[in-house]
Amino acid sequence: MYWNVNGHNVLEIIIITFITSLLLVPICQKIARHVGAIDFPNERKVHKKPMPRLGGLAIFGAFLLGYILYGEITTQMLSILIGSFIILLIGIFDDVKPIRARYKFLVQIIAALIVVLYGQIYFNEITFLGIHLKFNMLISYILSTFFIVAISNAINIIDGLDGLAAGVSTIYFLTIGIIAFILNKLGGLDIILSLIMLGSTLGFLVFNFPPAKIFMGDSGSLFLGFIIAVISLLGFKVATLTSLIIPITILAIPICDTLFAIFRRLIKGENIGAPDKEHFHHQLLKLKFSPKISILIIYLINLIFAVISILYVIGNNHEAIVLYLLVMILILFVILKTDILYDHKRKK
Repeated sequence: MYWNVNGHNVLEIIIITFITSLLLVPICQKIARHVGAIDFPNERKVHKKPMPRLGGLAIFGAFLLGYILYGEITTQMLSILIGSFIILLIGIFDDVKPIRARYKFLVQIIAALIVVLYGQIYFNEITFLGIHLKFNMLISYILSTFFIVAISNAINIIDGLDGLAAGVSTIYFLTIGIIAFILNKLGGLDIILSLIMLGSTLGFLVFNFPPAKIFMGDSGSLFLGFIIAVISLLGFKVATLTSLIIPITILAIPICDTLFAIFRRLIKGENIGAPDKEHFHHQLLKLKFSPKISILIIYLINLIFAVISILYVIGNNHEAIVLYLLVMILILFVILKTDILYDHKRKK
């Protein structure tokens, strides 16, 4: 079957960006070593040997070529390019020499505001679990900016295991593409971006799946989170995403992991931006799963959530919501049996 998006073959978009990313990764490895963007192991990290960062440059490079070949010049796209370039820059600086969280957070807000205010990419109404909410312009701007920054950091937070952030992001882009075909919404900017990012991220994943040969670094994880959030907001504009439940469902693991990290640090009286080794993937490792099996378990959970999103789109709303709640209850039960919220041994 010959599928086209804005006159371009879907497989062509994915293959070209995949090959571009694949070719750029070895170059990024050399650049990382040259500028000292190396992730050294310590007691908090899982890897055992120094690893080059800056893999995000390969993803961004493939994304940029994909846009040049298959995108159109619009105000929305220009705002995305400007915002994503700012995110990439702060990520590169942080990969070379760590930057204080408050400064990174400020830059993320600026990048998000460019997309929201200049690109006019935001949601002014949402439907969630049968509840319909409509916001005035100011609230829409604030919520959309918060959404972009939150998702950017959610993907950044889960990037603690080989192939994790790249794999979760790949599942997101693939799911949005499938939903677009189901709804026959093939002309939107969100779909073009999803296909471009699918190929770009898959190309990087070849080198990042355990055992990884390179890390994406903040340049990659923040950029992926930024683009995922933007695609979600674009989806509301063209009705590819008919409800907030779709992006929340697909991104359930990174969103929950971020929320639990915040709660965990508040309970311990720590700075919410302080890094630790108690994330969801760390808990799987504590349960004696290997890094590769831990990654595959999280992939499987994400795929289940992706299927739930697709069920919701095709009209099985009640079944999808019930299934979603059941899976969430199961995950919460597992989480409460681990140290993701608090240290059980310390409590005893």
